[in-house]
Amino acid sequence: MSEPLGVAVVGFGWMGRVHTRAYARVPHHFPQLPLRPELITVAEEVPGRAEQAAGQYGFASAVRDWREVAADPRVAAVSITAPNFLHREIGVAMAGAGKHLWIEKPVGLTADDARAVADAVAKAGVQGAVGFNYRNAPAVEAARDLIAAGDIGVVTHVRVRLFSDYAAHPDSALTWRYERERGGSGVLGDLASHGADLARFLLGEITSLTADTAVFVPERARPAGTTAGHTLATGGEPGPVENEDYVGCLLRFASGARGVLEACRVSVGEQNAYGFEVHGTRGAVFWDFRRMNELAVSRGTAYQDQPVSTVYVGPGAGEFGAFQPGAANAMGYDDLKVIEAYRFLRSIAEGTPYGATLTDAVRSAAVLDAMARSAESGTWVDVPTA
Repeated sequence: MSEPLGVAVVGFGWMGRVHTRAYARVPHHFPQLPLRPELITVAEEVPGRAEQAAGQYGFASAVRDWREVAADPRVAAVSITAPNFLHREIGVAMAGAGKHLWIEKPVGLTADDARAVADAVAKAGVQGAVGFNYRNAPAVEAARDLIAAGDIGVVTHVRVRLFSDYAAHPDSALTWRYERERGGSGVLGDLASHGADLARFLLGEITSLTADTAVFVPERARPAGTTAGHTLATGGEPGPVENEDYVGCLLRFASGARGVLEACRVSVGEQNAYGFEVHGTRGAVFWDFRRMNELAVSRGTAYQDQPVSTVYVGPGAGEFGAFQPGAANAMGYDDLKVIEAYRFLRSIAEGTPYGATLTDAVRSAAVLDAMARSAESGTWVDVPTA
């Protein structure tokens, strides 16, 4: 019989809903887990939103101030899905209150923010998980195993791309995401953070880089009222976009491999065009999020004109077997967050980290900070290892 574990969600935009649904689904896909999440509290400062969430999803209580969650003895674990500028304050406070944390990337505005939360978690002796969901795709885990086994030889270079159009419309509202003080970086924190994590997950540590950034939509209209997601706004007072729409970066890895990471939030015609291409001395492996359950693999001894095969991942890859009985049965985005929730809860149950941790968040944030420094200086920059 599984033991109940009180959980709370702080911030109830789209990602708060994703976390809540993931908690609800964990017992269905992972019945062996000795913990059963119970939805205790939802915290959201927008009037009425927390109450609506409680009614729809079954939280026992709804509050506007996240500090009430920190003080609630019924809550053992907290999802932090609030805006980026609140991550450090909430994360440090929750860890200090003895709560386990599942926090969305990029864990604050800088590497110092991520490090502060990581230090608080370590000091409190609680578990900390981070929302790098793309590494949870069974195909990505299969690619990592294939690379580690040497199936494509010694890795020579990788290209990681994250293109989207969510901010391409010129009438997209000037929300906190476009402000330095509240959003921090732009596409660096939003998309390139995933790219840095994928690159590290597949190939190991990044040692140095050079980057270029650009703002392509320099001005947007301020919204008249409360926003959610990527709302359009017309007629409002115009204001400047303070962080980058685009980043292009050359990477050097500790292994000697080279890489390219490119991310853009204003790519017209691109919707969630995320993926990677890893090349080695005897083959290659390719993944596209839009075909999440497939890999394109080339391996052998031909070198020239070597064919590429499509591989449909199945129950032997990652956590695929908890969702589908056979290869080529599709999984989706929300399933990746269920895996993330499971690994977070398993970490709590066993006292051992599973999945992406706050150490991974600090490493990714260090890469992002290096990108920002490089873009400003126009030079190669070393990435700190601690």
